Amino acid sequence: MLVQLSLVFIIVWLLVLRWERRRMIQLASKFGSPNLWQLPVIGHSYVFIGSDEDRMTAFQKLGRKTNNTKEGIISFWQGHKLYLSISDPKSAEFILKNCLEKDDIMKISRLTTGNGTVFAPVKIWRPRRKVLAPTFSPKNLLEFAKIFSRQSDIMVEQLKPVAHSKDVSIWNFVNTYTLDSVCESTLGVSIHAQKLIEQPLLKSLEQITILDSARMCQPWLYSDTIYKMMPAYKRHTKCRKMIFDFINEVIRAKRNLMQEEKSLLKSESEQVRQEGVRSFLELLIESSGGDKGYTDLELQEETVVLVVAGTDTSAVGTSFTILLLSKHLDVQEKIYQELQEVFGDSKRPIVPEDLPRLKYLDAVIRESLRLYPPVPVIVRKVENEITLPSGETLVKGTGILVHIWAINRNPKYWGDDADLFRPERFIDTPLKHPAAFISFSYGPRACLGYQYAMMSMKTAMANLLRNYQFLPASNAGTKQPIRLRFDIMMKSVENFTVQIKPRF
Repeated sequence: MLVQLSLVFIIVWLLVLRWERRRMIQLASKFGSPNLWQLPVIGHSYVFIGSDEDRMTAFQKLGRKTNNTKEGIISFWQGHKLYLSISDPKSAEFILKNCLEKDDIMKISRLTTGNGTVFAPVKIWRPRRKVLAPTFSPKNLLEFAKIFSRQSDIMVEQLKPVAHSKDVSIWNFVNTYTLDSVCESTLGVSIHAQKLIEQPLLKSLEQITILDSARMCQPWLYSDTIYKMMPAYKRHTKCRKMIFDFINEVIRAKRNLMQEEKSLLKSESEQVRQEGVRSFLELLIESSGGDKGYTDLELQEETVVLVVAGTDTSAVGTSFTILLLSKHLDVQEKIYQELQEVFGDSKRPIVPEDLPRLKYLDAVIRESLRLYPPVPVIVRKVENEITLPSGETLVKGTGILVHIWAINRNPKYWGDDADLFRPERFIDTPLKHPAAFISFSYGPRACLGYQYAMMSMKTAMANLLRNYQFLPASNAGTKQPIRLRFDIMMKSVENFTVQIKPRF
């Protein structure tokens, strides 16, 4: 009897759910899900089951299918939630300008970052962004470039012992470079990650992105109640505590320093001040009105976002660029010749004035970001019924997956060679549409740190290529595809393995 009642309840619940979502079902059928079978209850979420490499492969297939449609839009279901995958720049531009609210799935990231600007609801994001934006002023960025130069010098030195090795993963070298750079510029402290064998903060950041990405692709783990019963939640809590303990200590010390002119971090801050650099944390405290501005919780949330986003984004972009150059030695040689024109045989440090002169290097980095955007997909939520420029009306509550990976490779805007690495695309050739290249998002919620990341990557690449030549790993030919994995960021399965040859 109990079983029968349960079955009746489930059937009734499914019928009611279907009735409530009838307009979504009609919308889904309009765009269709080419060659994707929808299963009861879980929808299409089965395609994301498997390893992080399997998940990235699923996203790539989804992007290809989306690009192959006339509208550049297809539908898929994650459980009972409808998503539209969009790869048409015109539709993406409209969505990113008019649908500012992050999709509900981003509550998973908020478990890590709180209401930091990147993931915050609009009512929190809007006022905070106004305070945060001035910290990325051109004047401040020029000062931070000195930090990038000094930290990239350290990275060059750290690579010397492994430069003659057969195969080397450059990921840890680049990731610790970006972590050191972000911590010095964001927090005003030096953690010397590049010189430490073990770095708990870095390990915690890496582990949390892996846990969050796996959960995002499995709707049966969306419930906090269910997730808290899983072993992954305990690991997540431990990593989060380590990150927030570190940042809370820095915030307390920085407040004391600014109020009393002394703290445990005095030596690091004096070094930064001597160079005319003010950390983001100091700038945030000052620009938000000191004690009457951000609370410690708000400062904590913003600082966590800056550290998490700033570290991985630049590290992934730089690492993919190195990997691509190892497969395209002709392009690498062109960059080296450009560096010779700017620096000659001089060993002098890179200064901010050098970066605008490195035009070909800039094009190479942009082409790398086009093919391998650090964040391959982003999600938004339709809060009110809207009509796309093409005439399709989107229903309230629909999730939108803006497929950055597919947009950046859309052959309608990039040509039949959209999958090929050709940096010349970005030299004196305007984009066919402003949203055809959106590796750092687009619209009001586009990445505030875009120029920061580009300066960090250009400085790192210039310093590395002045000193080293990068060759393919021993088991990877120049034509072999790069295997990819998804853990919020898109990364290399082989952990960015190359061979390194000193130039001197």
